[in-house]
Amino acid sequence: MFRWLLVIFVALLLIDWFSPLLQKLGFGRLPGDLRFRLLGRPWFIPITTTLVLSLVAGLVAKFI
Repeated sequence: MFRWLLVIFVALLLIDWFSPLLQKLGFGRLPGDLRFRLLGRPWFIPITTTLVLSLVAGLVAKFI
């Protein structure tokens, strides 16, 4: 259980560190990423970005 918590923590740190770089590369603005306002609050659902990053992570894991 502790190992999974550590892995999740490290993954969230990496995502936080690399998010500015990914935004400069265009992730978060791909077709299929939804941005809308509901009840005065902005919402962002990155469907396409999530799929692309999951595919890349899967390919990296397959070759390692």
